[in-house]
Amino acid sequence: MLAKLLDRLDHAERRVRHSFGKDITDPKQRMLSRLHYHVFDHAFLRVLWTNFFQIAPGVYRSNQPTHARFARYAAMGIKTVVNLRGEDKRAHYLFEKESVEALGMTLVDAKLWARTAAPRRRLLAVIDALREAERPMMFHCKSGADRAGIVAAIYLMVFENVPVSEAKKQLGLKYIHLDFTKTGVQDYILRLFEARQDIGEIGFEDWLKTEYVAGPIQEGWDARTPEAEMARRLHEAREQ
Repeated sequence: MLAKLLDRLDHAERRVRHSFGKDITDPKQRMLSRLHYHVFDHAFLRVLWTNFFQIAPGVYRSNQPTHARFARYAAMGIKTVVNLRGEDKRAHYLFEKESVEALGMTLVDAKLWARTAAPRRRLLAVIDALREAERPMMFHCKSGADRAGIVAAIYLMVFENVPVSEAKKQLGLKYIHLDFTKTGVQDYILRLFEARQDIGEIGFEDWLKTEYVAGPIQEGWDARTPEAEMARRLHEAREQ
């Protein structure tokens, strides 16, 4: 009974969320899109909470910025914004595109998912975007915890030659990343790469190109058991 009620409420919320917030050109629709942005995309939380950190010279990670924050980052000299949420027809993307263009920055869309192991081509496209981006640059997802975390780790490994043991710290509680939820698949990818390093030295980008396959990785993550996860955590605790 309760499950059915919650399911109905979820469907009702989804219908409302998808019914508006796709037009910022008409004054009335712009006002509604602003409401959509702050309520359904939780922008009101990100006015002060930024999850904004420098990870390397001229390179920053963040949650989804508001216009005022984009203006501050432009004043800092940031030239390129890499959007890990990808192009979208909804308010959060429309307002971002408007802000970035108005402030003279370059917007690059490179879509990933927080709860899914991304296909190889997606991760390689992100690396290419980071390689080509004019610096100073920043990249962001919605919360700045999961997609921004895995990309921060990848940046450090590929461009700063940071070992995976250090890079994986970009996925942590400091950034409100929770590895015991579905977003823990991002940690799982790095643990698999770390285990591969024990067999023989290989760069992360080369590993992506030659050995990484998203499907089996996602299946391995989905098939994990609570007992195995507890054993892993105990082992890591002993190693520290």
